[in-house]
Amino acid sequence: MKERLITSLVLVGVLLIVGFIDNKYLTGLLIALISFVGYKEAEKLFGVREVNIFYMAIGAIGLSFFISPLVAAVVGVIFAASYIAYYQKDLSIISPIIYPLLPVMIIYALYLKFGMAYIGWLIVIVAGTDSFAYLIGKIFKGQFFKERFCPTSPNKSWEGVIGGVVLATILGSLIGMEFVGFFNAFIISFLVSVAGVFGDLFESYLKRKAGVKDSGNLLPGHGGVLDRIDGYLFGAPLMFVLLGV
Repeated sequence: MKERLITSLVLVGVLLIVGFIDNKYLTGLLIALISFVGYKEAEKLFGVREVNIFYMAIGAIGLSFFISPLVAAVVGVIFAASYIAYYQKDLSIISPIIYPLLPVMIIYALYLKFGMAYIGWLIVIVAGTDSFAYLIGKIFKGQFFKERFCPTSPNKSWEGVIGGVVLATILGSLIGMEFVGFFNAFIISFLVSVAGVFGDLFESYLKRKAGVKDSGNLLPGHGGVLDRIDGYLFGAPLMFVLLGV
């Protein structure tokens, strides 16, 4: 518990420093680190490894410093798919580029297009959903719904999921109304919150398939990088699209 708390404080500290400085290169460096570690963790989860695809992923990460990170990620996907087709490789080796590299690059694109305040909004929604779901699930689990949320994540209860989404949507709406008005903020907060739930669920599915408890061991008490950002990998792309509509 102490180890988990210390890690949490360090992570929050890093995010606050990066957020306060609000420099695209410093933020990009943090995103690059997350992308690199997340990619290596995903290789283990998917049970694939192809060094040339890895180099393409590194190239896409580096390219994102000079052009749109979304374009860089798409270029990486195209190059990887072309490589697979040309050399008749197993299609599964592209998986770590699709997840998590592409969504992480979209987080960076979200920052560059809309600013750090929107990243803060995203964090409030996704982290709020997770935190509120945990607390409400602890208190009310099994009191209104006998069945669990789904077999993939047996510790999740319907009470926790619903409560987490509702409270995170309310909180997200109050913050987001400063950017896009209350109605749009409510819709975006709700959809991003739900996406965050299923981002977490998808990560749980990958770990179950791989037979591991955590995606990695880089963060003491928390597991791997993907364990900490799973909700954002679904939530950020959806927020990016919704803000552009």
